[in-house]
Amino acid sequence: MAENMSLAIDPRSGFCRSNSTFYSKRKPIPLPKNHSLDVTTFISARAHHGKVAFIDAATGRHLTFSELWRAVDSVATCLSDMGIRKGHVVLLLSPNSIFFPIVCLSVMSLGAIITTTNPLNTANEIGKQVADSKPVLAFTIPQLLPKLAGSTIPIVLLEDHVSSQAGEAKIVTTLHQMMKREPSGSRVRDRVNQDDTATLLYSSGTTGASKGVVSSHRNLIAMVQTVINRFSIEVGEKFICTVPMFHIYGLVAFATGLLASGSTVIVLSKFEMHDMLSTIEKYRATYLPLVPPILVAMVNAADQIRKKYDLSSLHSALSGGAPLSKEVIEGFLEKYPNVKILQGYGLTESTGIGASTDSLEESRKYGTAGMLSPSMEAKVVDPDSGKALNVNQTGELRLRGPSVMKGYFSNPEATTSTLDSDGWLRTGDLCYIDEDGFIFIVDRLKELIKYKGYQVPPAELEALLLSHPEILDAAVIPFPDREVGQFPMAYVVRKPGSNLSETGVMDFVGRQVAPYKRIRKVAFVASIPKNPSGKILRKDLIKLATSKL
Repeated sequence: MAENMSLAIDPRSGFCRSNSTFYSKRKPIPLPKNHSLDVTTFISARAHHGKVAFIDAATGRHLTFSELWRAVDSVATCLSDMGIRKGHVVLLLSPNSIFFPIVCLSVMSLGAIITTTNPLNTANEIGKQVADSKPVLAFTIPQLLPKLAGSTIPIVLLEDHVSSQAGEAKIVTTLHQMMKREPSGSRVRDRVNQDDTATLLYSSGTTGASKGVVSSHRNLIAMVQTVINRFSIEVGEKFICTVPMFHIYGLVAFATGLLASGSTVIVLSKFEMHDMLSTIEKYRATYLPLVPPILVAMVNAADQIRKKYDLSSLHSALSGGAPLSKEVIEGFLEKYPNVKILQGYGLTESTGIGASTDSLEESRKYGTAGMLSPSMEAKVVDPDSGKALNVNQTGELRLRGPSVMKGYFSNPEATTSTLDSDGWLRTGDLCYIDEDGFIFIVDRLKELIKYKGYQVPPAELEALLLSHPEILDAAVIPFPDREVGQFPMAYVVRKPGSNLSETGVMDFVGRQVAPYKRIRKVAFVASIPKNPSGKILRKDLIKLATSKL
């Protein structure tokens, strides 16, 4: 912050007029000065009083901190013996498990690079990522071997029993065999620097094809520091891990970051409402991270849930993926008065960090993504003129800080168009920052509907549709039209027993918006397609709508 001392920063909004930059109002995070440091060493060196690192919710198996670090050492020794070196890429294809972190931490400790992928992806999608990232080794479970069929990568199985699915696969060993190895102090270790690449995660491709996001050890260390300082964690905190570990938030917070605080992470291999609730009760969990659809489901079924499960240990729910509406927040607080809701906003490109609400009071600034994370700077830029804007003016959010990625993997064009030479990341999100320094995301820049040159944000119309008493869920997409360019089309899920008509929907919205924002076409569907973090898959809906043209 030293260089900011000479700047006149408004203490209320964090805005500095002289350079049109918003500065975080939170206390800056301490970052280690030592240049040669990897994230695994950084996490394992943190002092804490924690005993149990991970619990497998399905089997009840515990992994203590000492067992975990010994396993990481053993696996790193084996990887080193197999010839894995700094800069090599290792693929991890697995659902959540207590072994996921062991693989990540071992690989990163050698300066090798971990790339993860969603187990639900098709063999073809995974094949594209393999062709792009060129891993020298893969870790997976027997059930997912068919998804690597056709690739010649040597494979380590995360489970001991090799099933009939092995087929042609080149299986070299199992993780359990590696964990039995005596760790060797004399293994070949390349010097790892904070600027070296640690992870290669493929972002959901908000702008077309999926791209590999290159994050450094420094990026991950900054994220770990942010997570730990945000929760000011007491000894004995227990986090339920419902988020996928292959996703930036799951990987950095749950698979790695929280270990530095001595917290216990209880791992669910897949999300299932009953499993999640009974696990909270059984292990007396204190923190529940989730995405908005799960939160909404908990509000809707609150009466049955409270009869059936004891959730009294829970004190915080952490929501990310999309901002929560006033109705959802208040509905949740009314049904679960002892649980505070905290929200977070981040991108794979910013190592999952950007903004957050760190208290109930902050979360009650309805619709906000929160205040800038520590050590993060922002600009709000007019997408057309490129001019940096002031407080309460809407434009594209740009972020700069220690957790912003190095770039996209072997894709200089995409990197240059997303990251400028001064380190500002274009998020592709339209937002404004208010006089108190709270960020409000209005919509995705790419998803704006252009009606006769007017910009219509789908999220605004979706929020309006959700306020209708007979609508359960809704999504709005641009529908191509020769005369006006595009007009808003709504996909609507009616509540059971509702006979709401297309005209009923259009009139309801038409009464409340400017003429150019009116919905001009409606289709009723059984459900709205969403990704694992609760974002609407508009690309799929656009395909569906336009396939009939």
